Amino acid sequence: MTILEAPPLDHAPRLASGSPDDFAVPGGREEEWRFVPMERIVHLMNLDASPGTVTASAADYVTVVDFDASDAGHWLPTDRAAAVAWAGAKRSVRVDVPDDTVVTEPIVIGLEASGPLAYGHVDVRIGRHSRATVVLVHDAGSDVSGAVVTQVGDSADLTMLSLLDGPAEHVQLWHWPVRVGRDATFLGSTVTIGGSVVRMLPSVTYDGPGGSATLLGAFLGDAGQYLEHRILVEHAAPHCSSSVIYKGALSGAQTHTVWVGDVVVRRSAVGTETYEMNRNLVLDDGARADSVPNLELETGDVVSAGHASATGRFDDEQLFYLQARGIPEQIARQLVVRGFFVDVLGRIGSEIWRDRVLSRIADRLGMEPELESALEGSQ
Repeated sequence: MTILEAPPLDHAPRLASGSPDDFAVPGGREEEWRFVPMERIVHLMNLDASPGTVTASAADYVTVVDFDASDAGHWLPTDRAAAVAWAGAKRSVRVDVPDDTVVTEPIVIGLEASGPLAYGHVDVRIGRHSRATVVLVHDAGSDVSGAVVTQVGDSADLTMLSLLDGPAEHVQLWHWPVRVGRDATFLGSTVTIGGSVVRMLPSVTYDGPGGSATLLGAFLGDAGQYLEHRILVEHAAPHCSSSVIYKGALSGAQTHTVWVGDVVVRRSAVGTETYEMNRNLVLDDGARADSVPNLELETGDVVSAGHASATGRFDDEQLFYLQARGIPEQIARQLVVRGFFVDVLGRIGSEIWRDRVLSRIADRLGMEPELESALEGSQ
């Protein structure tokens, strides 16, 4: 007699625990760690005896409180490094916007790390029917591991920008789990420029139907940096949508960027609309970009689902077009890179912060101030 078994309900199970002992120390062969230079982050896999803390600059709706695991948001760590940070965190940066509140100015939070190694926890809670923009400016002057746990209430609208810039010397490991309420809207932008090893892990789940999430990313790697962005969007509620767009440029020998986009559509998530895209621009020989889009459908009853990925060098036709109009080659290359990022950065909710990011990218590219000012004036 043949016995047929139905497939498991969860095709992509993940261990979630606040205890580091529940996770083995990764060796680098595991799927989620296979690209990472483990020798550069191994010190974050075991609890430090005297870690520093991550606090925040003063801002409206922001408080710094003692970390309480029982009131630390909807998420639990899903890897060894995150569990170590969870166990070692002493303070929590809390952003709390009450129900039915519209915050017109961006809530700017400068995350400040104490000591050479610090564990951080940020808890962002946006109440029902509220609207806000939150900007996180990471302290890239220390090794930091932590999480930005984000809750968007029903019918709320949250725009967030995570900016990591600074010296290319330190390690930054951040999880960014987001839970989107019924009929809520979330836009999260990640801009990564600084750091020696940076691993950003945004993830999205939905509390009810009608939720919408947009994840944007821009990263610029150089001088042997390792920048990884690993995204997970899990659709389990019906009639929700997600859009993921990440663009990266990299130059210099031994520079390595990684983008992994995982989208899972559960059986219950009928009427889902989802799309993810990654584009990488390789500027020099010796740089490496890995791009791995993954789409898993447990139901065929979706509106649309797709992904795209491309990695390439400069478009010779674009360079020829600019040079034929008297623009020197070096400036033409800078213009192409800037234009490459504008498509993503133009969607940042705050024009002021969009311009700041574009200006910082121009600085990294070595763009002349006069040219940069002319470009800003033409926008």
